[in-house]
Amino acid sequence: MAAFTELVFSGVQPTGNLHLGNYLGAVKRFVEMQGREAQCLYCVVDLHAITVWQDPEALRGQIREVTAAFLAAGIDPKRSIVFNQSQVPQHAELAWVFNCVARLGWLNRMTQFKEKAGKDRENASIGLYDYPVLMAADILAYRATHVPVGEDQKQHLELTRDIAQKFNTDFAKSIAAHGHGEGFFPITEPLIGGPAARVMSLRDGSKKMSKSDPSDNARINLTDEADTIAQKIRRAKTDSEPLPSEIAGLKERPEADNLVGIYAALAGITREAVLRDFGGAQFSTFKPALADLAVTNLAPIAGEMRRLTADPGHIDAVLADGAGRAETIAAQTLDAVKDIVGFVRRSPNLQAVR
Repeated sequence: MAAFTELVFSGVQPTGNLHLGNYLGAVKRFVEMQGREAQCLYCVVDLHAITVWQDPEALRGQIREVTAAFLAAGIDPKRSIVFNQSQVPQHAELAWVFNCVARLGWLNRMTQFKEKAGKDRENASIGLYDYPVLMAADILAYRATHVPVGEDQKQHLELTRDIAQKFNTDFAKSIAAHGHGEGFFPITEPLIGGPAARVMSLRDGSKKMSKSDPSDNARINLTDEADTIAQKIRRAKTDSEPLPSEIAGLKERPEADNLVGIYAALAGITREAVLRDFGGAQFSTFKPALADLAVTNLAPIAGEMRRLTADPGHIDAVLADGAGRAETIAAQTLDAVKDIVGFVRRSPNLQAVR
C-alpha cells in the first residue's frame, strides 16, 4: 500500500440539540486533535440528516448550531477545515461509485439500520439503509487516514475499509497505470475515544445519552445555562452506596460508572485517578464536585454558542470558506477516481462544437 499523508476526517449530524455525549465523544476530541500535524476536516453531515425527514427551517438552524458548537468549543476554522457536507458535491457523487463497489451483503449486516428502522423497515428510506456508503465517501473523498469513532460507528468504519480495499483490488491495474502505485485509497484507521467516549443517560446508566430522550433531565445540552447543568447533575440517578476505590467496584453500577467517566473526561484524567480522589465518598460529596467541573467546562461554551448563533452570517461565511477548501481536495480525488474507473471527463481545453 502506498504511503498517504496523514489526514483526519470526522462529521456530526445536525439533528437536535448537541449534548454532553456529543461534546465528550466528538467535539472535545476534535479540538485536541488540532495539535496533530495532520490536516483536520470537521464536517456537519447534513446529507445524512435527511435520511429521515427534517423540517427545512429547523435543519438550517441546526446546521448553524453544530457549527457554532465547533467554534465555541475551540475548533479554529483557519487551522482546521469546517464545512457542511451538502456544499461539497463530490461526497454524493463518490457515494454512487461506491454503491457500485459495495456488496449488498455488507449493508445487510449493518446493525444500526436495523436499530433505527425498527420493525417498520419497509417504510424506511433508501438513504437510511445506504448511508454507511455515503459515510465511506465522506471519509475517502479526502483519502483520510484516520477517523475518530465511537462504539456505534466502528462497524461503519469497517465498511469504509472494505470499500477502499475492494476498489483498490478491482481497479489495481488502472490505479497503477494512472501513477497511483499499489492502492489509491488508504485503509482508514480508527482513533478510539478516551475515558468517556460513550456517555450514558443521567436517568438510566444502561442507555446512551440521546437527543431524542423524552426527558430533558437525561442529558446535559451544550446550550444549557450553568444553573441548569448543576441541577441536572444533582438530580442524576445514582445508588445508595459510596464510590468504590477500585474500578472493579463500578462493574455492576452503571450510573456511578457513568458519572465517574464524565468527571474523568471533563478533567482529562483516568477513572482510576477519579476514584483515588473520591473513593469512599458519598454522592452528596461527589455530585457537587462534578457539577462545578461541568459548569466550568460547559457554561462558557454555551455562552459563546449563543453569541455565534446570533450572527448567522458569520457562521455561513465560515462554512462557505471551509467548503471551498474541502472541495479543492475532494475534486482532485473524484477526478482521479473517474480516470481510474474509465469515465470520459470534460477537458477545459476542448473547443466548443460548432
